[in-house]
Amino acid sequence: MKAVILAAGYATRLYPLTKNTPKPLLNIRGKPILEYILDKLEEVKEVDEVFIITNRKFFMNFLKWHSGFKYKKKITIVNDQTDSNENRLGSLGDIKFVIENMKITDDLMVIAGDNLFEFSIKPMMELFKKRKSAIVALYDVKDMELATLYGIVTVDKNGKIVDFEEKPKNPKSTLASTGVYIYPKATARKLIEFSKSHDADKAGNFLEWLYKKEGIYCHITSKRWFDIGSLEQLKHADKEFAG
Repeated sequence: MKAVILAAGYATRLYPLTKNTPKPLLNIRGKPILEYILDKLEEVKEVDEVFIITNRKFFMNFLKWHSGFKYKKKITIVNDQTDSNENRLGSLGDIKFVIENMKITDDLMVIAGDNLFEFSIKPMMELFKKRKSAIVALYDVKDMELATLYGIVTVDKNGKIVDFEEKPKNPKSTLASTGVYIYPKATARKLIEFSKSHDADKAGNFLEWLYKKEGIYCHITSKRWFDIGSLEQLKHADKEFAG
C-alpha cells in the first residue's frame, strides 16, 4: 500500500503565516503538522512508501525539511507543477497526478496534509482488510451548527455510508469526514476517471459520487480531529492537541 499526503494547497486564509511556509510545515507545539501525520503512518506496516505532493512554490521547502528528517519508510516529494491558488489542481487532481506520474498500482491511503488527529490509523487498516472496500475516518463534531462547515456523513447500522453532503445547510448527522481515506486500487482507478469530468478541487466530491456506486465503510472515532483552516483553529490546535 502507498500513502499520499496532500500538501499542495496555498492556505491563503492563513496569510501571512503561509506566505512563505506551507501549512503542513507550520508548527504545533514545536513540531510540523506533517510530522504528526507521518508518526501515525509509521504505525501502519502495510504502507511501504509515502508520497507528499506539493506545488512549485513550496517544493524546495519540503525538500529542505526532508533533508533533515529521519523516517523508516521511503518518502518521495512530488511537485504538481502549479504555482498559485488560481491554477491549483485541487485534492483529487493531485491524487490523480501522483497515481499517474509515480505509476502507483497499489491500494492507496490518502491523508490531507493540514489534518491533525489523535486517533490511530491501524483500526482503519483492519476494517479495510475486513471489508475490502473504501474506508473513510469520521469524527463526531457533536454540534449541528459546526456540522454545516464540513463534509457530513450518515451511516447505517453496519457503518456503511448512506448519505454524504458537503457543508450542508441542514445536516442529517454530525459525523464529519476527516480527510483520511483508504482506497482499494480499483477504486483509485475510478478516482482518476472521475477527476477527468468532475470538479477536482475537493476529495469529498468523489466520496459523494462513490458511495452511490459501491460500498464505503466508516471508521468512527471519538479521538479528536483538528481542521486547520484559519488562524483561530491553528491557535486552538496548538493549545489543545495532544498528539
